[in-house]
Amino acid sequence: MLHDIAAGLRFYTRLPVPPLPGETGLYDPLNIDRSAYAVPFVGAVVGFIGAVVLCAAAAIGFGAFLAAALAVTATVLATGAFHEDGLADTAGRLGGGRHRAQRLVIMRDSRIGTYGGTALILAIVLRVGALQALVLHAGALRAALVLVAAEAASRAAGLLLLAALPPARLDGAAQSVGRPSPDAALSCALWAALVVAVLLVPAFGVGATFAGLIAPLIALAVMIRQGHRLIGGQTGDLAGATQQVAEIVFLLGVLIFAR
Repeated sequence: MLHDIAAGLRFYTRLPVPPLPGETGLYDPLNIDRSAYAVPFVGAVVGFIGAVVLCAAAAIGFGAFLAAALAVTATVLATGAFHEDGLADTAGRLGGGRHRAQRLVIMRDSRIGTYGGTALILAIVLRVGALQALVLHAGALRAALVLVAAEAASRAAGLLLLAALPPARLDGAAQSVGRPSPDAALSCALWAALVVAVLLVPAFGVGATFAGLIAPLIALAVMIRQGHRLIGGQTGDLAGATQQVAEIVFLLGVLIFAR
């Protein structure tokens, strides 16, 4: 398990993960089918980094907004804006392409247009705002638990998208890691649900936890439909966008039902 989590961290983040005892193939492409169950734990590690920053900033007295902004910044730095890049490219495709081939070309373009830039701004504002509201409503420590759970659940949503749709093209990041099998996707979903339940049920109760689990599934269903309709499948960018949307709705879902 440690080897699979380490491999996932090297793929999803910029964290300097050293070789573990007995670990081989450090530079081989990630086998997503083998490592699918570890993806929620990778997200939890990213969330933990943000949670530490959130609690430290709140303890220093920075206030809820600045603490939330610093926490989100920490998660972006930890991943190298990996998923934010996917969101920007996907938003450009949604707004700028007239047919499947053109949309796939737009998603490959490293330049960010109006749609991509707007999506990034809105996504960051929503994440910071939701986290700030959680800090004000529930305190920094409980908000930190929600952040860890959100990062775990949202990365599971991104992986489930890869399992639900065939690759839209024959190259790219999604194609290089392969397509998770149904069993691997189910394992990922179950581990993510367990992580969320362990973190949130004691702190917020069953209602808020259930809302946190259902909201990303709804977002996932919408993204699957869009991927099928607009590009005929999935890409790494679409998976990254799914993670971002799932994280936002997770935070909002818990916030609505938090007591």
